[in-house]
Order: sequence, then C-alpha cells, then structure tokens
Amino acid sequence: MHASNHFRLKALALGLALMALAACSERSANEAERTAAAAGNKAAELAETARDKTRAFVTSPETRQDAKAVKDAIKNAGTAAVAGIDDAAITLSVSKALARDAELSASRIDVDTQRGVVHLRGPAPSAAAKDRASELAGSVQGVTTVDNALEVRPM
Repeated sequence: MHASNHFRLKALALGLALMALAACSERSANEAERTAAAAGNKAAELAETARDKTRAFVTSPETRQDAKAVKDAIKNAGTAAVAGIDDAAITLSVSKALARDAELSASRIDVDTQRGVVHLRGPAPSAAAKDRASELAGSVQGVTTVDNALEVRPM
C-alpha cells in the first residue's frame, strides 16, 4: 500500500469516527433536551400544586380563625402595655401628691395602681390624714377608685 493511500485510509477512518461521534452526540443532546423538558414540566406541575395548596390553606376557616385570634392577642397585649404605663404614671402622680402634704410626707405610704384603682397601704398619723390621702389620690387624673387601707397610728 502506498503511503498516500494509507494516509487517505486513516483520514477516512477518522472521518467515519467523527460522524459516529456526532450522531451519538446528537442523540445525547436530544435525550438531554427531552429530559430537561420533562423536568421543567414536572417543576411547573409541582409549583401549581403548591400554589393551590397555599391558596386553600390561606383561605381556610381555620387559618382565618387563627389570624383573628393572633390579631386579638396583639390588640390585648397593646392595651395591657398602655394600661401598665398609665398605672405607673398614676402611681407616680399619687406618690408626689402625698409627698407634698406636710402631714403625709413623713409617712411611709405604699402606693400601687392596677387598672386605675389606687391601693394605699401603710401608716397614717391621723384619721383626717387618712381621709386626705384618699382625696389626694382620687384627684389624680386616671384614678377610678381609691382603696385606702392606711392604718391610723399617731406619731
């Protein structure tokens, strides 16, 4: 065999091998394309199912009831926080008013406020001072009731 024929034979074999490889690659590419398309379709199907289930969950009576319960709890917590701040302000105002009274300022009167109800505990130097403590506490804005449990102890 002549060298040029040998070279042509090798070139022909190489060409056939490349064509076979291209055919395989084309089949692999087509197969990969079909697999990718199937995966895309499955993902779209799952997304639609998830959307439908989410919509059903969000609009269900149970979820609406739970959302209302959370709303009410938050509202009540806010109201309680405001009431706590108001009670603290009332306690401070009553304590200041009692401290300004010459006869009551020397007494150790404990003032506590819960929901606008002021509780007074401790000693009072006289019955008149005890009554005046009730009047002073009752004159503070936000006080609804005064529970005067002061004990008259002459000093």
